[in-house]
Amino acid sequence: MKAFVFPGQGSQFVGMGKDLNETFPIARETFQEIDDALNQNLSKIMFDDAESDLNLTENTQPALMAVSIAVARILQQAKPDLFTPSITKFVAGHSLGEYSALTAVGAFNLQDTARLLKLRGQAMQKAVPIGEGAMAAILGLEIADVVAVVKEIGNSEVIAAANDNSFGQVVVSGHKNAVEKTIALATAKGAKRAILLPVSAPFHCSLMKPAADTMLHALEEVEIKQPSVSLVANVSAKSVTDPAKIRNLLVEQVTSMVRWRESVLYMKSQGVTTLIELGAGKVLKGLTKRIDKELTGRSVGTPKDIEEFGATL
Repeated sequence: MKAFVFPGQGSQFVGMGKDLNETFPIARETFQEIDDALNQNLSKIMFDDAESDLNLTENTQPALMAVSIAVARILQQAKPDLFTPSITKFVAGHSLGEYSALTAVGAFNLQDTARLLKLRGQAMQKAVPIGEGAMAAILGLEIADVVAVVKEIGNSEVIAAANDNSFGQVVVSGHKNAVEKTIALATAKGAKRAILLPVSAPFHCSLMKPAADTMLHALEEVEIKQPSVSLVANVSAKSVTDPAKIRNLLVEQVTSMVRWRESVLYMKSQGVTTLIELGAGKVLKGLTKRIDKELTGRSVGTPKDIEEFGATL
């Protein structure tokens, strides 16, 4: 049984989607639709502009979604029932990838998703002044160990486990000083590596509360339909189809930990054997291998990938 998963921030690179744009008319239509929804030439930023422009979170978030949905639409053109329970058990997305997943299965329309992710990126950036927050990857400690380190740092500043990505890979987020203390303490407690990440804001912690409030109001104005396939949500690591619950989980997600490891294991427990990553990069494919070697991970993001995967459908 298959599940389709959708990447989050960190998978972007300049040039992503360009080969899809040149090869598939439906990809060109998708990118144009997003450009029109945003009143912005986002596709030019994706294909040709400076890395610093693409890495602005307000551009990164809709850009990664654009590539994922272009790939999903190309596959769906060849296999119209791709995102139905007869073929797909679940969809899931890492952070912003949850919006891509929900768009692929019809819960959001594309224009709404593009505008929501643009706003989400802007709101997350505005929530904390640049330089006050940080994120760090802790490698070689399990989630329980990292949570214990975070508790030991104390409550004078915000620090939290933000992403439980895989066994031995946890990301923390919060005030920069608290993140630096966490790096030092985690290293002392046996972490193989603990490194600051090149991000512009401390995502998935309580410092993002202003962004969560912004998304609450924005999501109240947008129609969410019942998805054709269940979503495995970041916040709960469980499946959900009810639009009202999806709305609440998307708001909660802004300040909550991305429970990716648990989400993957939940999908396996429900009979999933293969996770197919749709979009830019191969981050989720790599995490799948680290979470459970019995699972098959596959990335589909280029014309060649699409040809090879399409032959298996």
